[in-house]
Amino acid sequence: MADATEDTRPPEGLKANAIGFVDALVIGLNATSPAYSLAAVIGPVVALVGVYAPGVMLASFVPMLLIASAFYYLNRVDQDCGTTFSWVTRAMGPWAGWIGGWAITMTGVLVVGSLADVAVTFALLAFGLDSWVENEWVRQTLTVLVILVMTAVCVIGTEVSARVQNVLILAQVACLLAFAVVAIYRVYADTSSLDSVDPAFSWLDPFGAGGAPLTAGLLLGVFIYWGWESAVNLTEEVENSATAPGKAAVWSTVILLVTYVSVAYAVVAYAGPAFLAENAEEEEFIFALLADEAMGAWDWVVLLAVSTSGIASTQTTIIPASRTALSMARRHALPAHFGHIHSRFRTPDVSTWWVAAIAIAWYLVVRQISENALFDSLTALSLLIAFYYALTGLACAVYYRRHLTESLHNFLLIGLGPVVGAGLLGWLLVESIGDMADPANSYSGVSWFGLGPPLVIGIGITLAGVVLMVVWRFVSPVFWSERPEVADPDLVPGHKEP
Repeated sequence: MADATEDTRPPEGLKANAIGFVDALVIGLNATSPAYSLAAVIGPVVALVGVYAPGVMLASFVPMLLIASAFYYLNRVDQDCGTTFSWVTRAMGPWAGWIGGWAITMTGVLVVGSLADVAVTFALLAFGLDSWVENEWVRQTLTVLVILVMTAVCVIGTEVSARVQNVLILAQVACLLAFAVVAIYRVYADTSSLDSVDPAFSWLDPFGAGGAPLTAGLLLGVFIYWGWESAVNLTEEVENSATAPGKAAVWSTVILLVTYVSVAYAVVAYAGPAFLAENAEEEEFIFALLADEAMGAWDWVVLLAVSTSGIASTQTTIIPASRTALSMARRHALPAHFGHIHSRFRTPDVSTWWVAAIAIAWYLVVRQISENALFDSLTALSLLIAFYYALTGLACAVYYRRHLTESLHNFLLIGLGPVVGAGLLGWLLVESIGDMADPANSYSGVSWFGLGPPLVIGIGITLAGVVLMVVWRFVSPVFWSERPEVADPDLVPGHKEP
């Protein structure tokens, strides 16, 4: 009988046992870009729900934890770096698997340029080079340079990537904690320069502001938690690959919850809901304003936190996209050259550079349209994220369907939990589509074909994927011969022979 955590990795390919559990955990955390994510959403969330922003952060955590459970149990039976693509293909067939892989790859393409741009912007602000931020040529050139450097780090090796990430997460967390401590201290010392309010446990009530604001806030919550699954995309390169990557994903969501709720408390208490709501349109620059208010000459500490967050996430966001492309190429779902592995570094060099090249092109083209167009493309991310997370949750229940009634553990953690998580994300996806249909809700405020630009971008990317999928089906039909599977009883947690 096979071991319940049998190693199913291919004997040759990516460098096995390159990193450990802690490294995978750090990469999962950095992929979410905690400082940048908080900076980007704290103002809009407070504008929606006021002091109940920490409660929305808490509510957003629930579907993430449920989907992380699906990642854990699917990774136990299939340690494939393609994660959602591979798992959905096994559980639901090649058509669903291909479109799931496409969604993961395109999220990386959409966001990498923005993350690098944020890293550059806040680094320049931290060093007092404010005039350079206004110079589009300098800013965009440095952004492209950051993407190229981080891509090179990804190619050189997973061990190097992990060491870089360990340094960046330490800098980021230290800076965020310093800001939170100073902000809370000044609230209780009554030295806040803004209209501070004393923290209260009631702020954890996500329903405090009513149902409609909660829905909109949860949509933003999907964005700030997104990225933790990067740890699982490294499953073929992590020690104890059957269990460690999945555990890293679950623990990433828990650590993010603590970080987000803590910093949200500090920000809302120090600045007050009125100030945050008034400056909600500043997006990520809200931390730049608060850093100056709370820390004075030490504001560079917070600016550095956001910059390192952007740098770290630029690198870690490339990982899921490149490894998904590698997995798809190995299964003949993409051209074979995307599956090339560097002979020395044992990393997917071709797919990694392709992701970087397309991300750079997307960033430069959209940036030429307007900065608002770039933000609209990021808003479209929530559609793709909710889609492939929900697809993974469903795949977990479908794959294990014959074993869900064997124990309460299986029913709750492998079946009901992932399905509920998928249902919540499906509901948010529908709500997102309805919200994005109105051009007034976009950053640019303009209409594309009678719809909001984010929805048009999301639909365009999905249709492009469907067209490519159909074309590749006729060019190389090998992948489409795969049939759905069910879980091997020997690999089901706690399964016992009758």
